Amino acid sequence: MSKTVLAVDDSLTVRELVTFVLSNAGYNVVVAQDGLEGLDQLSRCTPDIIITDINMPRLDGFGFIERARSDGACAAPILVLTTEADPEKKARARSAGATGWIVKPFNPTQLLEAVRRVTP
Repeated sequence: MSKTVLAVDDSLTVRELVTFVLSNAGYNVVVAQDGLEGLDQLSRCTPDIIITDINMPRLDGFGFIERARSDGACAAPILVLTTEADPEKKARARSAGATGWIVKPFNPTQLLEAVRRVTP
């Protein structure tokens, strides 16, 4: 059975690239365009891993991670995929519950390796 990935990013291009790379590797990819839509998707599916951006409208990645973790409903690893490289933001994401960090631009191999590293 294929693993499910929830990809949360306000960039259509990034969502399409993540979907393309991971679908071709056998993953089922569910997408959301911001943190609120991501939380909505979480209420409908149980992903094996979540990939989220930080800078998004309505609910940013920090808020999304905090809310996904807060009710204990989501124990899936969360990878942050962002243009941010600030160590303070990285630390904030980790304290919110993020598992790992990938800086954009990324290459498909790097993304796939990161996903495989954190999924059981």
